[in-house]
Amino acid sequence: GAFTDAKTDRVGRFELAEGGTLFLDEVANLPLAQQAKLLRVLETGEFERVGASRARRADVRVVAATNADIQGEAKAGRFREELLFPLNTVEIRLPPLRERRDDIPLLAAHFLRRYASRYRKQLNEGFAHEAMEVILRHAWPGNVRELDHAVERAVLLAEGPAVRARDLGLDSSGGSALDQMSLEEVERVLIQKALTRAAGNVSDAAKALGLSRSALYRRLKRHGF
Repeated sequence: GAFTDAKTDRVGRFELAEGGTLFLDEVANLPLAQQAKLLRVLETGEFERVGASRARRADVRVVAATNADIQGEAKAGRFREELLFPLNTVEIRLPPLRERRDDIPLLAAHFLRRYASRYRKQLNEGFAHEAMEVILRHAWPGNVRELDHAVERAVLLAEGPAVRARDLGLDSSGGSALDQMSLEEVERVLIQKALTRAAGNVSDAAKALGLSRSALYRRLKRHGF
């Protein structure tokens, strides 16, 4: 309610997290001005709503994450060194996915169950042997997020009871191979995602895809939906 014509107050993140945990992802990207405000909250537990004159208190546990070299960012003056101390009370360094290969099959199986359920696909045989070989051979420069999206794409493209190597869209050199997918495969993925976002509503999915309802029905029939 701090600006002209505001109809309601807007509660901030620390106030919402009172008594709980606030997760700050990619904290190294926080602008310097915001870093100063965060430092004050961490040191004193106090903050003010925008435009307010009375300080409020928050009892919040903060968990922060970043994939940046936070020490290097501090030395370069892009991250306040004094903010590192309260944020770094307990530090957990997570190695990149390529350095913890034993985790890859477990994560891939988790994502497979998630997306098979979301897209209502029967993938009882999981990953074919050659598909798992490709997954284990890949460098995963994008770490868990890249694995997540690769499995989602594979689930969308899978036509049988198991995910095949070609469904993953990964080439042998370890990079993304979207350009190796056929136009039909790309279209199938886009249609499936649009239907999921629209909760199965064909009219809404057609609108999101820029198609008429009848045109989408023709494509649904062609792809066997």
